[in-house]
Amino acid sequence: MAGPGEFELIRDYFSSRFQPDAESTSQGTGVELGIGDDCALLIPPAGKMLATSVDTLVAGVHFPENADPYRIASRALRVNLSDLAAMNAEPLWFTLALTLPESSDTWLEPFARGLADTAHQFGITLVGGDTTKGPLSITIQVTGACDKPLRRDGAGDGDIVFVSNDLGAAAAALPLVLGQMNGSERQQQLADAAYYFPEPQFGTARAIGEYASAALDISDGLLGDIGHICNGSGLGVELYLEKVPQAELVAEIKGNGADALEAALTGGDDYQLCFTVPEKHLAAVAGLQLPLTAIGRMTAERGVRCMLNGEPWQPHGTGYRHF
Repeated sequence: MAGPGEFELIRDYFSSRFQPDAESTSQGTGVELGIGDDCALLIPPAGKMLATSVDTLVAGVHFPENADPYRIASRALRVNLSDLAAMNAEPLWFTLALTLPESSDTWLEPFARGLADTAHQFGITLVGGDTTKGPLSITIQVTGACDKPLRRDGAGDGDIVFVSNDLGAAAAALPLVLGQMNGSERQQQLADAAYYFPEPQFGTARAIGEYASAALDISDGLLGDIGHICNGSGLGVELYLEKVPQAELVAEIKGNGADALEAALTGGDDYQLCFTVPEKHLAAVAGLQLPLTAIGRMTAERGVRCMLNGEPWQPHGTGYRHF
């Protein structure tokens, strides 16, 4: 039996879940015209800049081909939302371009439900998109509003480098997610949360917005991503690797040696914030009482230099490469 056509698919699985609700601030904010026309008509918040970002996730590359559709939807939207958080932007709207091998209810219903649940949690609404037939891929474009954006190009010589929470959980989780090893029930739950339900750091971004000079989210690995701040700011960085906070799953799966450190430094998919703070704001940042760790210092000398317990340390790589 053939699945629904494009317009029926959009109506049955997406339009019905994203109708603007006058009583809800989490749906329809600034949407003059949403799903169903040639374009969405959107009203930007007065006096705000719009921040927009797009990511494509491909089955077999960015998630397992046999993954649960609900989890795929959660991951796809959350990793895009992380870009908005890194810019200190509040989420508003997103579009979805979905390529499917076939339009089956058994896949579409949990995917659409996962997308809607995640969107409602973070106060963002679907305003349009496209569907087509082909190998499974998901492209999401998010738009948010900000008045004090956190950019990559504002770091200064001597600024202190921080990361939020801890790193390496998703990298350690990968063998469990891919079914390459069995873990305890608790480890499977931690792996599932790290890989499919990363938490965009909106609260942290709002808190540090007054003090940070540059920021980004760690998606491809700390060592690779910190290089973007270096390049944007025309500086280098010295990192003190013994200070890098490692997620508890890292030690449980990778041990306490070089493999664990590599997972935290280059594994990627952390979606934590890496940001820089001028020394004059360090006391204020400490006063935020958030799980933030100072791990290095920006330098006039270009390049990324790694120190481990006072000695130079050479990593095997810098992180995920897209090509």
